[in-house]
Amino acid sequence: MHPFRYVGGVLHAEDVSLARIAEDVGTPFYCYSSAALEGRYRELEDACAELDARIFYALKANSNQAVIKTFARLGAGMDVVSAGELKRARAAGVPGERIIFAGVGKTREEMAYALGEDICGFNVESEDELEALNGVAQSLGRRAAVAVRVNPDVDAKTHAKISTGTAESKFGVPFNDAARLYDRAAELPGLSVAGLHVHIGSQITDLTPFRNAFMLMAELSSTLRARGHRLAWLDVGGGLGVAQAGEGNTPSPREYARLLKETLGPLDLRLMLEPGRMLVANAGVLITRVIRTKTGRDKTFTVVDAAMNDLIRPTLYEAAHAICPVLEARASGAPIAQDVVGPVCEAGDYLARARQLPRHEAGDLLALMSAGAYGAAMSSTYNTRPLIAEVLVRDGAWAIVRPRQSLEELIALDRLPPWLA
Repeated sequence: MHPFRYVGGVLHAEDVSLARIAEDVGTPFYCYSSAALEGRYRELEDACAELDARIFYALKANSNQAVIKTFARLGAGMDVVSAGELKRARAAGVPGERIIFAGVGKTREEMAYALGEDICGFNVESEDELEALNGVAQSLGRRAAVAVRVNPDVDAKTHAKISTGTAESKFGVPFNDAARLYDRAAELPGLSVAGLHVHIGSQITDLTPFRNAFMLMAELSSTLRARGHRLAWLDVGGGLGVAQAGEGNTPSPREYARLLKETLGPLDLRLMLEPGRMLVANAGVLITRVIRTKTGRDKTFTVVDAAMNDLIRPTLYEAAHAICPVLEARASGAPIAQDVVGPVCEAGDYLARARQLPRHEAGDLLALMSAGAYGAAMSSTYNTRPLIAEVLVRDGAWAIVRPRQSLEELIALDRLPPWLA
């Protein structure tokens, strides 16, 4: 059963009417399906059953505490990239031993905090970071388990802003420098070499880039072992894409797992998987209400109450989210080309461009599909627009998992200096 479907002519999340939620919490709001979150996780877990593999959910995709807790109860570890994400994971009850700290700009304060939480390990991105982490660990009388993030110079064939494995990317160390850095890490008394790490990008819809990167990691692991390094795990990152509006099928978790087994299975290393988008994207929708329609000289605009500050992906990544009316009858009208835009004072404030959709009227509810990843997590308060509500559904029950911020709460975050008070 699809978690978002029409029941009695109204779009539902599991067994809950999205129109009913809109009446109670107002619009816009995000809604997530527990069944979709849990189902996708179990699909990946089952696909990897024949592998020695562990799943570490990438919090950056959706860091709501309810989402984190849902995955934690299924046994997931967490991939974090800041002290804030680490604190979120710990607040959701995830033990330190199931947390990996990644990211290119870890501060010494963040390193110390993570070491104090006894995390599983650090994915290190430069020689300077190796030296810094060693110093912090020694000052605390600890040893940090590390994997060096290797940049294999593999084009992931995805959007330039989410491609992280090419030579011009800020992420990782060059493949040809990796062995030297592992030798250096082994010399540092505050570090313990534990694994390898690679992550080539996000929203990857072809397995070929993964294959190319994994083959290079297999080669590197043999080189490192020959140099005396004992490796326990290989962190393969995330990146497996999800279908977006206008796209065809993407590789399934089972196809991805077969590739892992073929390329990395013989290495006798535990595989760490860091999925984010693939677990949460299709588990969430953004519900928005039409304010008015506007006809320009060359275009029709549908103005809605959600904006780029609520969902920046179309503007930032040219992401195409399918758009469905909450009332099924509204889908029967003849489609016309239109831009779906928000109220923000920017020409880049759009949710869809030149999209063939039925003509809408003021008050209509629309659902932007596949909005569970990098939606609420990347939202802002630009134009003094408060952060919107988030809702989690389970069967016929629903709960607000982040309240809508009020204007008073938003403005109260500011402080006046003494000379203006």
